Amino acid sequence: MKQLSFIFAAMLASMSFAGEPKPATKLEIAHLFSYLQESGCQFDRNGTWYDSSEAVTHLNKKYQYLVGKGLVTSSEDFIERAASESSMSGRAYRVRCGSNSAVNSADWFGAELERYRKGRH
Repeated sequence: MKQLSFIFAAMLASMSFAGEPKPATKLEIAHLFSYLQESGCQFDRNGTWYDSSEAVTHLNKKYQYLVGKGLVTSSEDFIERAASESSMSGRAYRVRCGSNSAVNSADWFGAELERYRKGRH
């Protein structure tokens, strides 16, 4: 019986880490958080503009929740599932930097991810 309990516990532990992002993905996502934080840009969520610090806090909560559910295994998953739109309203998030026009956050994060990857190779 003890052996069966151990096997079951080991299976549960492996399942909880099955959806965990790889270290390289974690670095990319950390970079995206840092990029947003340091950008000084504003972040539109459901019609209200937030500063970059508030946006990072909100997106990090979503990210942590999704990782816990095994739903973020790539940086693209993070952008699509956490950083693109409101889970509640379905409205797209937008980013506005300085006097530039607002852009969809998915495009903004996607462009930075591409730039970051090119710089690493």
